[in-house]
Parts: sequence; C-alpha cells; structure tokens
Amino acid sequence: MTARTGTGADPGGDTGTKGAAGTGRANQRQRTRTAILTAARELIAAGTELTMPAVARAALVSEATAYRYFPDLSSLIGEALSSAWPSPAEALAPVAGSPDPVERVAYATEFLLRGVFSRQHAVRGMMAATIVRPEAASLRPGIRFGLIDQALLPLEGTLGARDPERLAQLKRDLAVAVSAEALFVLTDLCGLPPEDAIASAVRTATTLTSAAVPSDA
Repeated sequence: MTARTGTGADPGGDTGTKGAAGTGRANQRQRTRTAILTAARELIAAGTELTMPAVARAALVSEATAYRYFPDLSSLIGEALSSAWPSPAEALAPVAGSPDPVERVAYATEFLLRGVFSRQHAVRGMMAATIVRPEAASLRPGIRFGLIDQALLPLEGTLGARDPERLAQLKRDLAVAVSAEALFVLTDLCGLPPEDAIASAVRTATTLTSAAVPSDA
C-alpha cells in the first residue's frame, strides 16, 4: 500500500499566519495606546479637567481599556505632558544667541510658567497624585530641569569650570522658583493674578541668577 502524501499545505504556514496575527495585534495595541495619549493631550490643550473616563470617551475606548494601557491617571498625565512640551533647545530658540544667563533664565521661567498655567488642570492633577503617592514622583516630567540647564548653558565653560558646585547650587535654587509649585503658591495663596504671579517668579529667578553669577562669568 502506497503511503499517503501530504495535503500540500506548507508546514510553515501556521507559523507565518500566527506571526502576521501577532504583528496585527501589536499594531492595534500601539494604535490604541496612541489614541489614548492623543486624547489626553487634546484635553490638556483644551484646559479641561483630565479624568480617565473623559480620556476614554475622547479616545473611543472603554475606561477598562484605558486602564490596561495606563494603570493610573498619573502615569497617563506624566507621559502626555512630557510629549506636549518642545525640547529645551526649541523652547529657548528665541534667546539662543544670547550669552546672558539672566536674560535666558527670565525667558525660560516665563516660558515654563505660561505653559504650566495653560495646562494647569493636568499639572495640578499630576501634583496631587504624587502627594498622595510619593513613589509616583518619578512620573512627573521635570520639564523645569531641562529648561534651567539650557538657560545656563553659557555658564558651563565659565562658572561651571571654576566653581561647579556653585553652578549646581544655582540650578537647585532655580528649580524652586522656576516651577509649577511657585506659580500656584503665588496665585492660590498670595492671590496674585496669573500675569503678576509669572512676573514675580521671573523676578525671583533672575535675582537668584544675578546673585550667583560673577560679573566676569
């Protein structure tokens, strides 16, 4: 009796099909994740309060699906905020040619605080989440640090070379003044209008910079 031959099916066919299906699922997951992030960024730009149900509705997914991609609101806000800001070099492009660290710090401070104010619902939500869960602090974008570093770039070869600790201390001091926390203290507790609050923070940041930078820096 002659042995029965195969049916003609490619032995590797199932593997190829499974691979294509896996790629399709991975692409769908990426599209869903992107849709959730895009919805969050659009809500942030609109200045509306950011909640997971609101993001899910805007992304056309269920709330459960949104939570599968982002386990909590702080992780979603952190990533959405990070991608909503330009790079420090792009942000400070208008003062890129200035060697004056005071001018550059003033610009960086105003840039950051205007951005914080326009996104304040998301920023406040992120801050509140990290107060309740301090371990989530690493999720905060930390936009201020890149801006401060970029603003003080002209000092790297002068003050940074002669007294690196002094430059490091200036950056730490500025991290207090060039911040969402400073803006909200001035608006919420001191009762200043946003424009006055931003101007006050700019004065503080430039005063700190002027005091730390030698005249020959």
